[in-house]
Amino acid sequence: MKGANAALGAAGLAAFLALGEAVPRLGLVKEAYFPPTSDIVGALVTEAGDGAFWSALGDTLTGWALGLAIAVGAGIVIGVLLSVVPYLREATASTVEFLRPIPSVALIPLAVLLYGTELRSVLLLVVYAAFWQVLIQTLYGVQDVDPVAEETARSYGLGAWARVRHVLWPTALPYVMTGVRLAAAVALILAITAELVIGAPGLGARIAVAQTSQAVPEMYALIAVAGLLGLLINVGARSVERRALAWHQSVRGEVTV
Repeated sequence: MKGANAALGAAGLAAFLALGEAVPRLGLVKEAYFPPTSDIVGALVTEAGDGAFWSALGDTLTGWALGLAIAVGAGIVIGVLLSVVPYLREATASTVEFLRPIPSVALIPLAVLLYGTELRSVLLLVVYAAFWQVLIQTLYGVQDVDPVAEETARSYGLGAWARVRHVLWPTALPYVMTGVRLAAAVALILAITAELVIGAPGLGARIAVAQTSQAVPEMYALIAVAGLLGLLINVGARSVERRALAWHQSVRGEVTV
């Protein structure tokens, strides 16, 4: 089954690349706006031989990883605290619902004012966007804890930390891992967006330079790298999720199927 799915995926990718080659060659779109796949691949090979490209890739991954780590840590800790401390969830509910819908890109002027084009500007946007993904999922996960299991743990004399570790955390972990997977994708989007708009070092800045200098094949090649990076991050996040939840029924059922 997996082999058939992989073959279908490869066939779909090959058809997409062939379509990308044929459309501009047939004159359906201007090559100046959408170059053939072969030109994009050639530009990608050229980029791969440029040390500045790898430096930009490293900058993007640094902003993504640091921002994601901060967002995940803060989202889990604050989510658990809001859920287990009496009345704290109700006291902060309106604040959370007010701040959560604010688009991270709306904070770009603030980030530029505070930090200019430094890495900290990227981190501000990445952390803000990814934090809510983890926080909300953590809140949902803690709410899903079985009250009977919680009371049973109390009756056996388990302290607060023991109840968090043995009752709350196993229940919340599937939700938390979903939040981390979503946050990983959002963090990459915001990292590249920040670089593109602010001009912070990274793939986004190189895409902007390629666009302004009319280096269209190079621009598409860099966009393809960003897409491939997102694919790898998603695959990696799913792999980590499966390992962390190997004991959970959803993963065991998926493996069995």
